Amino acid sequence: MKISKNFTIQEFLVTNTGLSNQLTSEALANIEYLAKKLLQPLRDDYGKPIRITSGYRSVDVNKAVGGSPTSQHTKGEAVDIVADDNKALFDLIKSNFEFDQLINENNYSWIHVSYVNGKNRGEILEFKNGKYIKIK
Repeated sequence: MKISKNFTIQEFLVTNTGLSNQLTSEALANIEYLAKKLLQPLRDDYGKPIRITSGYRSVDVNKAVGGSPTSQHTKGEAVDIVADDNKALFDLIKSNFEFDQLINENNYSWIHVSYVNGKNRGEILEFKNGKYIKIK
């Protein structure tokens, strides 16, 4: 099922844990909002493919991958993404888009970005040497 021009709901549900990743109706609404307000406009501006490496996570999937119990992934508000130039993608998000949280993961190995239906914090972090460091 397509949720925008370049993204499908299936991309948000992929997991290699073997566990059920059953989507809630609330999470689906949040994913659709995230795609509409951030991911599709980002893809349009970036002009090249963006791949979701981790989208929605059921509570069991989130636990299995070592995610935070309060992870926005479990609400459908966050995605981890990669592209051909993750640093350029990160900078594009940082400078041109509203977001709740933007994280440079392990020297741009991937980017975590979230968007909520409400007030976004605009928080920027870096994950390095096992720690999250707040940049903004």
